[in-house]
Amino acid sequence: MRIQLALNVKDIETAIDFYSKLFGAEVNKRKPGYANFAIDSPPLKLVLNERPDAPERLDHLGVEVFSEEEVASTADRLREAGMISLEEKDTTCCYANSEKVWATEPDGLQWEWYRIKSDSDTFGVEPDFKAGAQAEQTKKGPCC
Repeated sequence: MRIQLALNVKDIETAIDFYSKLFGAEVNKRKPGYANFAIDSPPLKLVLNERPDAPERLDHLGVEVFSEEEVASTADRLREAGMISLEEKDTTCCYANSEKVWATEPDGLQWEWYRIKSDSDTFGVEPDFKAGAQAEQTKKGPCC
């Protein structure tokens, strides 16, 4: 398991240069307007979305897990606590096919627990939290 930090950056090249040096790590995945780092120490998935006009630099937080069982047990735990804001069983987002469960903290920040199933050639869709816990997705912009 590793924590995910998804940031909105003004310039993807400048951000990649900075974070490569900061963590002493190479980019794990690079696409137009998108990059991610899979950092071992500290265990961190750093996601960069090029969104120069984003009102916030922090996009969302997450926890990457590596098995279907971890996503399912997290979904069960959050469901019991009444905290699920969205479940995505098979979605494409951030150039990856994945399954996710989302929770919204009291001040509105989104947290995702997710497992990547495979890479994708397309960016995918942004979650639609307003449509409910089993929402159909529509393309809106960065997700992850």
